[in-house]
Amino acid sequence: MSASRLPPKPDFAALEAAAPRTADRRTLILSLIGALVSNWSNNESLFIYILMLLLNTDQASAAIVFATLNTTRARLDLIQRLSKIKIKDKMLDRELNRLIERFNESTQIRNEFNHCMYMLDTNGAIAHTQSMRLIQTRRDLQFGEVKPVDDARIKEMSEAAHEMARINREIWDFLPRLEAHLH
Repeated sequence: MSASRLPPKPDFAALEAAAPRTADRRTLILSLIGALVSNWSNNESLFIYILMLLLNTDQASAAIVFATLNTTRARLDLIQRLSKIKIKDKMLDRELNRLIERFNESTQIRNEFNHCMYMLDTNGAIAHTQSMRLIQTRRDLQFGEVKPVDDARIKEMSEAAHEMARINREIWDFLPRLEAHLH
């Protein structure tokens, strides 16, 4: 019989027994993941209003167009293309592109925590993440990068959640200026 290529099955009873000692840190990490996901989703949804203004349509129609495009990238590409023909104020167009660029940067960390496997240590603490992406090197193909969930990573998550909240406020400030420009 050959050795299994599978990782060892976790000792769930031991993890559950040890978990109360790491509950506060786990709660902090899960809270930050939730903030990343909800802030990102709120920001993406605000682009429906930008699309509504650029298409000069109602919210329901803009939402239909938005939802019909099945990737965030496609939605933002449409917005950027429409902005080139609809927004005559170059500073306003640059501001929209800067907001989109910052949103795209925030997408990276959101995707990182939304599409990974969480690895626990023997105390039930979230110790590492393993991305679900394949990484091709010159010599081979590797499955996902493993990163520690240490204090530096928690700080990065917190800063990213705050940046997403700033982007949200800036999009809300941008919307009335875009509306005034287009009418």
